[in-house]
Amino acid sequence: MIQNVGNHLRRGLASVFSNRTSRKSASRAEGDGAMTDGQGYRNPTEVQMSQLVLPCHTNQRGELGVGQLLKWIDTAACLSAERHAGCPCVTASMDDIYFEHTISVGQVVNIKAKVNRAFNSSMEVGIQVASEDLCSEKQWNVCKALATFVAHREITKVKLKQITPRTEEEKMEHSVAAERRRMRLVYADTIKDLLANCAIQDNLESRDCSRMVPAEKTRVESVELVLPPHANHQGNTFGGQIMAWMENVATIAASRLCRAHPTLKAIEMFHFRGPSQVGDRLVLKAIVNNAFKHSMEVGVCVEAYRQEAETHRRHINSAFMTFVVLDEDDQPQLLPWIRPQPGDGERRYREASARKKIRLDRKYIMSYKQTEVPLTVPWDPSNQVYLSYNNVSSLKMLVAKDNWVLSSEISQVRLYTLEDDKFLSFHMEMVVHVDAAQAFVLLSDLRRRPEWDKHYRSVELVQQVDEDDAIYHVTSPALGGHTKPQDFVILASRRKPCDNGDPYVIALRSVTLPTHRETPEYRRGETLCSGFCLWREGDQLTKVSYYNQATPGVLNYVTANVAGLSSEFYTTFKACEQFLLDNRNDLAPSLQTL
Repeated sequence: MIQNVGNHLRRGLASVFSNRTSRKSASRAEGDGAMTDGQGYRNPTEVQMSQLVLPCHTNQRGELGVGQLLKWIDTAACLSAERHAGCPCVTASMDDIYFEHTISVGQVVNIKAKVNRAFNSSMEVGIQVASEDLCSEKQWNVCKALATFVAHREITKVKLKQITPRTEEEKMEHSVAAERRRMRLVYADTIKDLLANCAIQDNLESRDCSRMVPAEKTRVESVELVLPPHANHQGNTFGGQIMAWMENVATIAASRLCRAHPTLKAIEMFHFRGPSQVGDRLVLKAIVNNAFKHSMEVGVCVEAYRQEAETHRRHINSAFMTFVVLDEDDQPQLLPWIRPQPGDGERRYREASARKKIRLDRKYIMSYKQTEVPLTVPWDPSNQVYLSYNNVSSLKMLVAKDNWVLSSEISQVRLYTLEDDKFLSFHMEMVVHVDAAQAFVLLSDLRRRPEWDKHYRSVELVQQVDEDDAIYHVTSPALGGHTKPQDFVILASRRKPCDNGDPYVIALRSVTLPTHRETPEYRRGETLCSGFCLWREGDQLTKVSYYNQATPGVLNYVTANVAGLSSEFYTTFKACEQFLLDNRNDLAPSLQTL
């Protein structure tokens, strides 16, 4: 634990925090003044849906069928997308969905959907689902979902208007949506690479054959005729309806393995490969790919054809669903093993094992709460995409917070602080006469940071992961009264702007590498969330902002600067400005790639 800062430091902090000016208050004062943040405001794209769960909506356990829930989710999300687009929209993809709570007959399902961000012709819609017991007035979170919709006009090409976020939550979702979109675009290639490089342990020979079920016994095939009630006003099949049919055949396949009534716990990210219209015949196929100790993965494939004589079928969608079997106490039961068929069956079996690891990595890294996990996360090729996503998203969410408070300003260098969720964060800001792309190239190469930052004594490039991500080993002098110098293993992730008005981003966070373990020579330091955001303010003019979420090891040092007892922050940031000015003309080859 950190030692107390001391009475004089506490008095200094109290003085600073009592006299500082809030950017949040200032921004409200500059607004229309007619509406305070979060009071009387409703997102113009928000759609709310409430449905009473009737017996016709439930399964054999008296719980709302997930297929029906998926239809309601898709409908609410589509209405939100169309409210923003002003034209018909179709479901393009759905991110991972984890179902946290079942919904019983007689309860109410409350769904909220709103557009987080619009791109050219597509938009991300965020959905929150909760259940409500009308008798006890209790409410539960059921799931959250993120769907991508594409606006479609038959005559003219659609160019969507941009979303203007108002609240802190909207600003966070709007900023992170660009990073989620980037991850979706590379998702298929990422899965292929991870499956190709993942060492999968499958002890098939050592398992109890008496409890094995041949995978072929779980195979299901069903056909559905798309009728007008299943489609929108343009004749395209509702994505939610297709998802409901998929859930139906997947549940049958899972039941054939466990000989019980399974519960759907998760649906992996998937996207629709093509449209389906009224009159199509949809062939749905499902099979259990693998059974683990308490869960099983079911693969579902959807193909479409128009006429019975057609031999060619269009691939509409594929998805992977995770089921469990719950006992009377809602605890997962042991499942029989699956015996895959040689060939494709064994391939699906091994891929399911790899996907399970990938799902765990993605869920752990992308959805964790910062106060509940270690600061440093192990680096592994199977989780590099999600660590990079988390690195950039964490910084963007820190930037989007609207309760930053101005603590001091010296020679047009501003220092802001933020006290939130047990963390003290600080933010330095200045305007530099350098092009934003030039500053981005200079600051994203950490090997050059010792030229202006004395806290970086040496920097070694350990691994250039790809064009946008690199891992560095950094050594730093002793801080805060410690005698040992520090070292860090840092993942640096950089991003160019997605749209006009977006910043260049350079995000930094600690990772662990087996090749760079802690040594007696150094005290291993950690950075949870830090980095630069660079906004283009004009020709050869850039607003440079540095953010850092202080960790215990440097908190005394940070508070001394915030309280005005040290000027090292200011001195270091001015050195950064001079570094940018001195090197702004040396980057012609590098800038050609931006």
